[in-house]
Amino acid sequence: MSSFLIGALINLNHPDHYFQWHIFDISAANAIVIILMLATFIGALLLPFPGRRRRKENQ
Repeated sequence: MSSFLIGALINLNHPDHYFQWHIFDISAANAIVIILMLATFIGALLLPFPGRRRRKENQ
């Protein structure tokens, strides 16, 4: 029942927006998902692990 209400909040009855670059066409929604995935991956590489500080203090 609640999934019907959530679906009613977003109007999906319109044309999608596309980014065009030479021979590549990508929808705006897919571009956002790819950017978020890359940001998550880069964040996982660069952010320190939570337990690293505790291990250094115990040594």
